[in-house]
Amino acid sequence: MRPLVFSRRRALRVGAAVTVAALCGALSACGGDVDDASAADGKPVTLTFWGWAKGTQEVVNAFNATHSGIQINFEEIPSGNAGGYAKISNAVKAGNAPDVLNVEYPQLPDFVSQGAVQDISGLVDDRLKAKYLPHAIELTSLGGKTWALPQDVAPQAFFYRRDLFQKAGITVPRTWAEFRTAAEKFKAALPGARIATFFPDDPTTFEAVAWQNGAHWFTAEDDAWKVNLTGPESNQVADYWQKLIDDDLVQVQPSFSQQWTASLQKGETAGYLGASWGAGVLKANLGTAAGMNGNWAVAALPAWDGQPSSGMLGGSTFAVSKDSKKAEAAVEFATWATTTPEGIKARIASGTSSSYPAATALVPVAKEAFDTAFYGGQDIYGVFTEAAKSIKPGWAWGPAMGVTNGSLRDSFGKVTARTGTIADALATAQQDTVDEFRIRGLKVAP
Repeated sequence: MRPLVFSRRRALRVGAAVTVAALCGALSACGGDVDDASAADGKPVTLTFWGWAKGTQEVVNAFNATHSGIQINFEEIPSGNAGGYAKISNAVKAGNAPDVLNVEYPQLPDFVSQGAVQDISGLVDDRLKAKYLPHAIELTSLGGKTWALPQDVAPQAFFYRRDLFQKAGITVPRTWAEFRTAAEKFKAALPGARIATFFPDDPTTFEAVAWQNGAHWFTAEDDAWKVNLTGPESNQVADYWQKLIDDDLVQVQPSFSQQWTASLQKGETAGYLGASWGAGVLKANLGTAAGMNGNWAVAALPAWDGQPSSGMLGGSTFAVSKDSKKAEAAVEFATWATTTPEGIKARIASGTSSSYPAATALVPVAKEAFDTAFYGGQDIYGVFTEAAKSIKPGWAWGPAMGVTNGSLRDSFGKVTARTGTIADALATAQQDTVDEFRIRGLKVAP
């Protein structure tokens, strides 16, 4: 796989003075003492670990079975935006956070700014970094320091029902203009069904499409952050999706809800705009439903200008909580889980995960381990690999994504109720984000 070249390096270098001082401020927790992981009494080091990614229990089981010196006590918690991040934040404040936790890329700067995770730079050398996509390393680095190890990357993809597309007489759209045309034809042919869904509760899907269109929401400039949620690239995406909603060409349903799953099972929704990990989600949720196996396929996300392009929708990391005294053992576990064939096989072979490894040498391992019968034997990892090559450079996450996403989620609810628009939501989130930056003492560029 061709390595990705990502131009956030300069932004991160320039932002070093901003991010270290402004993100960490006077928070001593941004450092973190690294204790020797060895157990003086000869007993194994026991780590507590919280996460929610599919296949994680299988990874922990495989690690525990092959490592006598370190043992993992895993607790599955709700996904981040469904309560997992709130649970972690509360545990950090109470001083009883786990040693290891899963954090998605968008939320990592927020956790750093709140002093919830510790700097693990001293445990991550250049040889280890070289195993991961440079893009993934950049997303886990702030101010020249390493704050997490990347688990996977999440290039976008379009999942669709072959049989329903054939029934409606449409082909897979290559551009967003073709997508709208296909949505119109699909609705005309199958009035009770729609081509895809807008998720009002999940702004990350919208953010990924804005990223794909070349938007840059957060940029470190000199000693300040520039916040731009309302630029032309983002507004183009907002207007596009607003018209799809207004013209009743897509479903509007909560992400991964019973309502959404039922609409897929009943053939009321024929497509899903997701990411590489979505292949495992669809298979796990729909694999036992009648007429599903072999009828789903994966294609590149429609492009804005006809040239293949992608953002990233999610993607997870392993971070060490600020109060853990077992960072060395935590990094050893995270390294094994993310860079060894055994770790990847355990996750993928669970049958619920289609994780695209951030350690690219393991992509063939993931491909071999994932049973593609649900997708008619299609080489779905070939699609993901091409999408990963086309991830747009220049995107950075801000240090208060909890506030940004919370604002968007609240305003997207008004879109559902037809009392507001997506453009209104972006404008509101822009102001709410800037206000939060100022409350935290972060400088904002005009």
